[in-house]
Amino acid sequence: NAVVESRGPQPNLSFFAFTATPKGKTIELFGRRDTTGRRRDTTGSTPTAFHVYSMRQAIEEGFILDVLQNYTDYDTYYKIAKQAAGDPEFPEQRAARALSRYASLHPYNLSQKTEIIIEHFRSQVAHRIGGKAKAMVVTSSRLHAVRYMKAFKDYITEQGYTDVHPLVAFSGTVTDPDTGEEFTEPGMNVDIATGKPISESALPARFNSPDYQILLVAEKYQTGYDQPLLQAMYIDKKLSGVHAVQTLSRLNRIAPRKSDPFVLDFVNNPEDIKDAFTPYYDRTRLEATSDPSHIDGLKHELDEMQIYYHTEVERFAKVFFLPSAKSLGTKHPTKHPLLVKEIQPARDRYNQLDDNARGAFRDKLAAFVRIYTFIGQIIPYADSDLERFSAYARALLPHLHHVDSEPIRIEDNVELEFYRMDRISSGAIDLDDEDNPTVKSPTDVGAGGSEEDEAPLSEIIIKVNDRFGTTFTDTDRLLLEQIHRDGVGNDVISQTVQANPYDKFDLGARPLLKKLIIKRMDTNGDFINRVFTNQDFQDIVFKGLTRSIYTDVTANSEKISSS
Repeated sequence: NAVVESRGPQPNLSFFAFTATPKGKTIELFGRRDTTGRRRDTTGSTPTAFHVYSMRQAIEEGFILDVLQNYTDYDTYYKIAKQAAGDPEFPEQRAARALSRYASLHPYNLSQKTEIIIEHFRSQVAHRIGGKAKAMVVTSSRLHAVRYMKAFKDYITEQGYTDVHPLVAFSGTVTDPDTGEEFTEPGMNVDIATGKPISESALPARFNSPDYQILLVAEKYQTGYDQPLLQAMYIDKKLSGVHAVQTLSRLNRIAPRKSDPFVLDFVNNPEDIKDAFTPYYDRTRLEATSDPSHIDGLKHELDEMQIYYHTEVERFAKVFFLPSAKSLGTKHPTKHPLLVKEIQPARDRYNQLDDNARGAFRDKLAAFVRIYTFIGQIIPYADSDLERFSAYARALLPHLHHVDSEPIRIEDNVELEFYRMDRISSGAIDLDDEDNPTVKSPTDVGAGGSEEDEAPLSEIIIKVNDRFGTTFTDTDRLLLEQIHRDGVGNDVISQTVQANPYDKFDLGARPLLKKLIIKRMDTNGDFINRVFTNQDFQDIVFKGLTRSIYTDVTANSEKISSS
């Protein structure tokens, strides 16, 4: 009971949080109280910050830069072909992830992106900030960072460039599964001045020097890193939520002669980046407070799994909540062996489960520990049973090792048949038109993975390539997507959509579509000749284009109207 009472708000303690990207639990835990002690905002519903200096205000007053003013979006299109003699079966979800990883690590993919990054940096970035500008490349894994570094060095050597020198940052040792070769950060970063490895602790200072221009990172330096000379960021990793904001905000530091930075993104949709930034642009609001009932629900689900017994929890608590021998001034034996003895039976039962059941239990137990610890700081619990189980759960969790299944080696069964990158958009991402964006406190909890269905490799590849599911060739399909984008962005076509029902638009838009197609003649002359020489083919193509353009323009108009 004393432990329970010691947690949560105390009359003689004040806590303050200072953050640019408050999460929901941050607002709920540190939010302003009214005179009755309840946390509430001006409407009396949810907590609020005691003071806000917003991202918008900081940008307007020149303390930080707007990282979304120059945002370029690339899309990658590829097709994977099956090469296996038979049709081997793999767990569907894991195989789909393996195929995506195979494409992202393919040497051709990395070489194409490497060329775009280096050439863009040399032509658009390097001369900025008085020739001191630097860039960061955000990769999706340590292996990606290693292979990018190798691709960068190869391309720079092939081109004979002497004005671009990269560094790479990742933790630990990376083993390339294709070659078995091992890589470390100091081993890949050889100082161009001394020829010696650059230690991890020395890397920030060396990158700050004029000797190096581009830093490739895998998790490291994506948050908390302060380098005002960063002028551009190249993103090859899926980002969302606060992680996207924190990563791109490496660019917002001001420096003499530094203008709005550049972002070139190979992976993320600009709309998703906009959604990530919007809650933090003005005042961050809490959508809903945490629901304490989740604790009881989780405890009930954990009890039903029969991994631990109530008597074991009780015996653990009797030892755990005894005063320590030191505090008693006695020579009592240490508690540790006695505590381990009580959690060992649950550990043994856990190890006898299959992969999915282990994952489900461990996820639920971790969720209980996380949510109980958080909500216990806000709502003082008088439930001593929950407190005893919380102590037991915190001790048991580190002993539950989740063994991942063997990785799928799919490379020998497939090959990259088609690959292309298109620049989709370039410009500013506007954050001004959103209304009341919010963040959430922790509510939902993970329930672990489910057993995967087995599917033939050919079916898995079809699902990966379902974006190419027309009867046209890949080159034809890409042309149609380009014409579709041209049509959606055409002011005359947009006005025609808004003024007509679809059947009239379909007839009126065809002359405009013909002009857009002719402009693309040098892209795919054979396909366009078929459009203008085969009436049936033209009807099919035009009907599909007008329908898709009409739908998208209408949806965009409705979105603008609702905003």
